[in-house]
Amino acid sequence: MSTRKKVYVLRLMVGVFLISVFLFTLSGCSSPPKTLDRSVSGPQVIVNPESIRLGIAKLMATDIVFEGAGFKPGDSIFISLLGPKETKAIVAEAQIKQDGTFRAELGQSSMSKLTKAMEILRGDIEANEKFEPIVVITQPPIPEGTYTVKVTSMLSKQTGETKLTVKGPSIVDSLKDWIGKLTGKIQYKKT
Repeated sequence: MSTRKKVYVLRLMVGVFLISVFLFTLSGCSSPPKTLDRSVSGPQVIVNPESIRLGIAKLMATDIVFEGAGFKPGDSIFISLLGPKETKAIVAEAQIKQDGTFRAELGQSSMSKLTKAMEILRGDIEANEKFEPIVVITQPPIPEGTYTVKVTSMLSKQTGETKLTVKGPSIVDSLKDWIGKLTGKIQYKKT
């Protein structure tokens, strides 16, 4: 390879790296977390963050926290996402505390990751030959759009709702997923 080509390739790689860093920095900007309004006496629910992206690596690393208040103590709830194209996904459950509040988190536990993979990404988690978990995508994820987060209590039938925006993967998310595919942490399979 000639020296000119080497310089060109090096400049191109540096340029792509700088653009990636810039986009990664921008993707980290978000609004402050929502909080429960203690002046409301009836059922209420909030979700943080208010927006998630469908990038596989990004979603798996994102902690999604649902909180509510005004529910009957001792009851339990389940949380559904209701969205475009009649999409319905049950994503969490929790016990109502004695003060009428609950907190359910889709975080980094094995069960939370499995729920995100199955219900949002529409895939699964399997183990590779080293028994490390990998995300296996078998079909397209839930559609992008605005979803209603509906909380339904089991015994009292109280409900609460809020909104969650589901966005497609950013350029940085797509780059992370490409790297995940190269390293074997993400696989695509047709069913």
